[in-house]
Amino acid sequence: MQSTDSLAHPPETVEGWYALHQLFRVDRARLRAAPASERDRLLASAELVLAETGRPAEGGWSAVVQLVGSAADVMLVHFRPTVDALGVAERRLACEPLSDFLEPVYSFLSVTEAGLYHVTAELARAAAARGGSVGDAEFSAAVAERVVAERESAHVQRRLYPPLPPDMPYVCFYPMSKRRDPGQNWYTLTLEERSRLMYAHGMTGRRYAGKVMQVITGAIGLDAWEWGVTLFARDPMEFKKLVTDMRFDEVSAKYAEFGDLYVGRVIGAREWVGSLV
Repeated sequence: MQSTDSLAHPPETVEGWYALHQLFRVDRARLRAAPASERDRLLASAELVLAETGRPAEGGWSAVVQLVGSAADVMLVHFRPTVDALGVAERRLACEPLSDFLEPVYSFLSVTEAGLYHVTAELARAAAARGGSVGDAEFSAAVAERVVAERESAHVQRRLYPPLPPDMPYVCFYPMSKRRDPGQNWYTLTLEERSRLMYAHGMTGRRYAGKVMQVITGAIGLDAWEWGVTLFARDPMEFKKLVTDMRFDEVSAKYAEFGDLYVGRVIGAREWVGSLV
């Protein structure tokens, strides 16, 4: 029988809220050129809808992030229980007259995710020890039991259903993928090796507990990039320190590809709308 160490199994994952990051550039020249009465009306309507979108009845939340140093001016971040609920929020905002003055720059669709590398590797070892294999009935039953236990833990609940932290107004978002290059292919590594690398990576993140809140969203099958990382902090300098430390981890140094980073501050709907003219 083939050793579990030589097999490249995907880890089990648990998912929570769907997420949508929308980035826009504001056409301020056109907005200022609009008649004052029309401009006031559309800004007032946008303020009301953004405020209502931030507190959806079905659960989740939305936030307005005023960006700094980016090709975009604003990032709207939405978390919802279903992808359909995300679509409702997206369409409602698109129907606002203010949207005629917003140029889409980028969007990212994903879902909050906790990857159970360690649990999957442990159960794969147990399957091999009893002469079974990954995917057999006993393995599948053990996985289902552990997934339920992991999902109910407070730590995983916070990862799947993250709150909008009231005391961490700064936001950094970026997409990323794992490399699939010859000699640097994440998806051909054994589960044991990936589990080891991700454990070390997680230990780096834990050093920033209380300074940075990290939300990981999975996007395989949903977007061109494979994951999204959304960071919240009281001090934006923590983004630089955390990302630097993590890029020296073996898993990032060898296997990670990163997209553009977008940094800004959570801002109330009224304050953001008031800043447009």
